[in-house]
Amino acid sequence: MGEAQCGKIKEAIGLLAFEGEPISWNRYGSGHINDTFRLICKTGEGEKHYIIQRINHEVFKDPVSLMRNIAGVTSFLRERIQAQGGDPARETLNIVKAKNGKDYCQDSDGNYWRGYLFIDGATTYDKVRQPEDFYRSGKAFGRFKRLLAEYPADELAETIPNFHNTPVRMETFKAAVKADSCGRAHLVEAEIKFALDREKEAAIAMDMLKEGRLPLCVTHNDTKLNNIMIDDVTGEALCVIDLDTIMPGLSIFDFGDSIRFGANTAEEDEPDVSKVSLSLPLFETYTRGYLEGCKGSLTTEEKMMLPMGAKLMTFECGVRFLTDFLQGDTYFHTSRENHNLDRARTQFALVADMEKKWEEMAEIVRESKK
Repeated sequence: MGEAQCGKIKEAIGLLAFEGEPISWNRYGSGHINDTFRLICKTGEGEKHYIIQRINHEVFKDPVSLMRNIAGVTSFLRERIQAQGGDPARETLNIVKAKNGKDYCQDSDGNYWRGYLFIDGATTYDKVRQPEDFYRSGKAFGRFKRLLAEYPADELAETIPNFHNTPVRMETFKAAVKADSCGRAHLVEAEIKFALDREKEAAIAMDMLKEGRLPLCVTHNDTKLNNIMIDDVTGEALCVIDLDTIMPGLSIFDFGDSIRFGANTAEEDEPDVSKVSLSLPLFETYTRGYLEGCKGSLTTEEKMMLPMGAKLMTFECGVRFLTDFLQGDTYFHTSRENHNLDRARTQFALVADMEKKWEEMAEIVRESKK
């Protein structure tokens, strides 16, 4: 850790209302966007543990609105958890306010920092160790959706505008094809056709939202396993974390992104698409957990659209990867030649496999909701 960065952390620690005397801080977690540290403070009764983070305001252009979102949602969650006899200190994030009363502070360089209570006795996992982990993940995100069912989603700011607006993503993609700024379009004619053949279907969710057939709700928008804290003793999913992308959206988006990432038999960037398929057992496992966590908070149409959510999120992600490939790999980090193209092909292969297994997916949802 550089001397300048160390100085900024010290400055931020002094601006936030941590209890006790700071004695150490070290990098924490596997996140790549924000700078995250675990802070230990000495108190008269022992130690207090905290998380302190520098918010990446290059990615999140409006940190003030972002923190307003998080403060509103976590306050609402604490009330709901407490009313149900839970432990709000462990089952949701708890913001440590700045000494001036705000939910964040700024250092002398203009960087935004925030603090959270550290949740002891719990761990996050980057990969599914066993199917039960995926079930618990689904249950946790379903419960998250249920607890926030009455939160006024339209009051939330869009931290990333049009993040899951698939028709807008398609327009960006078509513009990239037309511009062909890197001369790569001739290399991916099959992939371009695959995307364009499904353009009409890409608008179905947003059309249903406009028609009032799917309700606007609070969405997490990054529903991976490693955003769930698992209790070290009970093994149960404890708390949903990483709330930076909390936004108004559709429940099927959160469900679908979990399936896209967790029920694929291959890695997201697997070059050999013959290894790519949808695991129906994992799809069933997650669906069962998600619907159990939701406990009736989904409408009938939301439930029936869960398979479409999985397909749409996978398709949209493939379109984004392909767009970035056409534009010269300027958005997603790449570590090899054609990395984004491999990613796009993997997503499209998964979409194609979902189409083959569509009736089985629909039947799993029907049976799981009984």
